[in-house]
Amino acid sequence: MSLGASFLEQVDRAFDRAARHTVHDQTLLANIKACKNLFYTSFPIKRDDGSIEVMHAWRAEHSHHKLPTKGGIRYAETVDAEEVQALAALMTYKCALVDVPFGGAKGGIRIDASKCTPGELERITRRYTFELVRKNFIGPGLDVPAPDYGTSPREMAWIADTYSSLRPGELDALACVTAKPLAQGGIREEQMVVHDHHVRLAGALAHLRHEAVVIARAPRAEAVLG
Repeated sequence: MSLGASFLEQVDRAFDRAARHTVHDQTLLANIKACKNLFYTSFPIKRDDGSIEVMHAWRAEHSHHKLPTKGGIRYAETVDAEEVQALAALMTYKCALVDVPFGGAKGGIRIDASKCTPGELERITRRYTFELVRKNFIGPGLDVPAPDYGTSPREMAWIADTYSSLRPGELDALACVTAKPLAQGGIREEQMVVHDHHVRLAGALAHLRHEAVVIARAPRAEAVLG
């Protein structure tokens, strides 16, 4: 059993425990829990030494109840279908809990980024983006990735550039990813808009004076309440 399979089982068990405290129909709950779309692709990449390596990559869209779907792209040796489904589900639940209008998604490529040169990473990222565009798994208002483990604004800039070249004339093409560098259409981290529901949540958590509470990224902001 992969680490991802164990992780997905843990997420599903947590959902089932919470669901027992609701009055919703079991069929509806099963539909909420299930991952809606799962994309897998493999593609060859030429390494700098001339060798060819096959990359394995995934993108999971857990919920389309709210669009766009939102979730990072990971570069790690542990990435598999179960892991991205588990993380996409968690993204759905996190967004729902804080009333952020996105469905959950997560993607990844099974590589050790530390063992790749910048040129290799660029080729891998651009090819992955091409595959996502080809299968309609990325786009403004549809599915908007962000950085995750092993990725950064650099990879987001490559994704945005590749997407824009494949969708010429699309006015909002740069909105296909968040956390881009400022020069590529990103926004400053400190320019955070605090909505009413964030304020209400902060008030609800005010009694936890000795606990550190982390609010997950919503897509260009992070807040820590303590």
